[in-house]
Amino acid sequence: MRIRFIFILFTLFVSFPAFSQTTYSIQQVLQTGLERNFDIRIVRNEQQAADNNATWGNAGMLPTLDLNAGYSGSLLNIDQQTANQTTQSYSNILNQGANVGLNLNWTIFDGFRIQTEYARLKQFQQMGEIQTRMAIENLIANLTAEYYNYVRQNLRLKNLKYAVSLSRERLRIVEARYNIGSMSRLDLQQARVDFNADCSSLIKQNEAVNSSVIALNQLMALENVSQQWLPNDTAIVANPLPDQNALWEKTLTSNTQLLLSEQNKSLSQLDLKAIQSRNFPYLKLNANYGYTLNLYDTDNSNFAKQNQLGFAYGFTLGYNLFDGLNRRREQKNAKIAIQNKEWTQEKLKLSLNADLSNLRMIYNNNLKLKNLESENLEAARENYEIAMERYRLGDLSGIELREAQNSLLEAEERLLQAQFNTKLGEISLLQISGQLSFYFE
Repeated sequence: MRIRFIFILFTLFVSFPAFSQTTYSIQQVLQTGLERNFDIRIVRNEQQAADNNATWGNAGMLPTLDLNAGYSGSLLNIDQQTANQTTQSYSNILNQGANVGLNLNWTIFDGFRIQTEYARLKQFQQMGEIQTRMAIENLIANLTAEYYNYVRQNLRLKNLKYAVSLSRERLRIVEARYNIGSMSRLDLQQARVDFNADCSSLIKQNEAVNSSVIALNQLMALENVSQQWLPNDTAIVANPLPDQNALWEKTLTSNTQLLLSEQNKSLSQLDLKAIQSRNFPYLKLNANYGYTLNLYDTDNSNFAKQNQLGFAYGFTLGYNLFDGLNRRREQKNAKIAIQNKEWTQEKLKLSLNADLSNLRMIYNNNLKLKNLESENLEAARENYEIAMERYRLGDLSGIELREAQNSLLEAEERLLQAQFNTKLGEISLLQISGQLSFYFE
């Protein structure tokens, strides 16, 4: 009776939190993570900065207009000698000047460098969008993997609870037979040892469940990382995927690494255009509108003051005739950089194709393992039921029953692992082909 009472208290303890927990679907987990995750917030701000920079003014297309004002003065002692050797001296001669004006500077043409710079800024804007998408995909992949790991840990908890109930039933039978003298104390002690071992595994599994939910709460950036909740999913089910050719076509058009590689190649091409723009002349406009006041000491000048108000303008046309052959060298290096970016892109495609093939094979193999382990689990359950019946009849030893029980638990664990590995393969295939939005449907 004492053992039965302890078991009931233990079961209530490990099961009680479930009655007060809310549930979340994979869509709710992903939506919360995308709204609250700090990495996503940061990368979105960085994208906003790239958007702000993609303007004609930042590229240099628009003129600059400055308002400036100034004051200057001089206090001098002057000695003068004329051609006929006449000497004149002046002391404390004060001259003053003040000005205020608007200055306009505008590069009208510089060999298409401005247009190239604007195209570069737009490329950086697009790269910011791709990097934001990459961060979102990584978060979705991590959240989805951890969500189904949480499902797996809860299923393992359920299996271990069932294992504890089986050990308890065996202990009840041994205890009853020991009390009537049909079983030895050794049988009773072994049953207790096995029961305690299963209880210990159950306690440790509660730690794994708690660690998984904390990891999910951290990824979702919940204020209370210890918040307890249960997943809506009660099983890990693999979704059907397109064939490998279809996945590869999606990869070529949607993979974020490939998209970033294409943007980097475009940037190298724009670098070459920026260098080539120096092969052309440049034309600049400058203009000024302002007011100038000069005050003169009457002892040393014919004027007491002078005012100027007006508009001044000018054009500058120039062309670099020789720059030490640096322009030619930079163009050659820019072309080499473009070639390297093209080869890097081809290397990335080859790597992605290999990864896709490996992931597809792993996914298919785990599907086969899942089906095989499902059959094994049915056989293990039937085997345990037969063993338990024989044990009740006294036709089977406790060690043999324990072996049947362990075989059942191991079959359940292998099936869970195969299901989880299949889901991880599915997540990886969807990520590499740029289709993780599937989990929002």
